[in-house]
Amino acid sequence: MKRTHLLALILATLGSTAAHAQFAKPEDALMYRKGSFFVMSQHFGRIGAMAQGKVPFNAAAAQENAEAVAMLAKLPWAAFGDGTDMVPETKAKAAIWEQPAKFKEAAEKLVKESENLRVAAKTGNLDAVKKAFSATAGTCKACHDQFRDK
Repeated sequence: MKRTHLLALILATLGSTAAHAQFAKPEDALMYRKGSFFVMSQHFGRIGAMAQGKVPFNAAAAQENAEAVAMLAKLPWAAFGDGTDMVPETKAKAAIWEQPAKFKEAAEKLVKESENLRVAAKTGNLDAVKKAFSATAGTCKACHDQFRDK
């Protein structure tokens, strides 16, 4: 099994239980969500490099990374619970807890666009990947602009 698939499987397992469990400490939740976002960004960046022409397009690699992004996009949201806004190392804005419906909508949009990216990557068509990558990146930017400190 490839490393990325193994890591994705481990994170999916952890994520499915984490959504129903509480973290022992707010710092644990912060570490979990930072880790989830970091791994997702690594896979997303690989697709971006292809979409931006920085590296040659590889349909199999795009599909593998898009699968990981689609799965990882579902994970970090359970780690935005009570008390995690008070952890000093967070870049999360208070707006997350002040506007939970709006934050949930942004999270759901990322999950949806990440799934669209996964579907586009399965086609093996670079133009489809570029379009879906751009839409997904837009959801990342919109959420960061509203809910994340620089």
